Amino acid sequence: MTQTILDSREQMRVLDKENVLGSVEQLPDQIEHVWGEVQKVSIPESYKNIKNVVANGMGGSGLGAHVIQTTYKENLRVPLEVLHTYDLPAYVNQETLAVLSSYSGSTEEILESAKQAKQKNAKVMVIAAGGSLLEMAQQEQWPAFKIDPKFNPSNQPRMAIGYSVFGQVGLFHKAGLIDLSEEVVKKVVANLRANSTNLAPESIETNTAKLLAFSALDKVILLISAEHLEGAAHVFNNQLNENAKNLTIQMVIPELNHHAMEGLGFPKHTKQEMITYFFTSQLYHPRVQRRFPLTIEVMEENGYQTQTILAVSQTKLEQVWEVIQLGAYTNFYLAMLNGVDPAPIPWVDAFKEKIGK
Repeated sequence: MTQTILDSREQMRVLDKENVLGSVEQLPDQIEHVWGEVQKVSIPESYKNIKNVVANGMGGSGLGAHVIQTTYKENLRVPLEVLHTYDLPAYVNQETLAVLSSYSGSTEEILESAKQAKQKNAKVMVIAAGGSLLEMAQQEQWPAFKIDPKFNPSNQPRMAIGYSVFGQVGLFHKAGLIDLSEEVVKKVVANLRANSTNLAPESIETNTAKLLAFSALDKVILLISAEHLEGAAHVFNNQLNENAKNLTIQMVIPELNHHAMEGLGFPKHTKQEMITYFFTSQLYHPRVQRRFPLTIEVMEENGYQTQTILAVSQTKLEQVWEVIQLGAYTNFYLAMLNGVDPAPIPWVDAFKEKIGK
């Protein structure tokens, strides 16, 4: 029965009451839409003379900054610090660009940091679908990108991943911090549309997302990546938590080679209860590429199960979205195998209600 549910849209709709799968399948449409919309945002010339950037966002709203930081670290024109907190660093001043992201526009951590950014005379850019953050941006005349999620049928903020992540990429480009062309965006979108054929429910024999979901059933998932794919793996990780309701751990190479391998001995039951996803790429540094098969060898010699995910697109940005799309389908299929509706997040909602009192 668990094998047939992933091959049947009808069976999946019984669990997927809010059409999360529809949002997954419309990822390329989200990116194409947001790229056109973000071109309409006007960035003051003074914003292009900043000395550093801080980007603050929580949960799904914070994923874009991670993707930018790891994908463009060799090309970013100024230092970028990624935050998930209330307070801005002491160094933030009038030469700092603060990029504040909150899908709802009401995230308390981001609203607090917006107040601090104003007090510190920082330059601010905002991305939100509405709420107090967008109102504050309008009052302060901060550049803002308002998300219009027409390609997010589930209406779940975290499923507007194309809007929130690529929206931030677009804003960074508009501010002159990274280079991005229409041709590159079109290639990313074309790749995602082509890849979706092999990831959709109708694909059975060649569906990597289904294979990964089956391998992770009832297991803790360890995600190991490097360099430009670290941000994409973070997106993968975040959505496994929220959609599949699955416990995960994230590590990076080469850092883990200097300590984590010595922790594989205990507890012994972990060997049967964990699956490791290795995200590999021929665009990694040659020495980093060499570390992946050696690390896999160590894991397997210690009795751990592994799966290797090779990103095959031609450029780093294309590989990032290749992995993000694979993660979106994988976490949805794992939710189906776990027998849960991927849309509700009852623990997060209950926590927000309690802390808001």
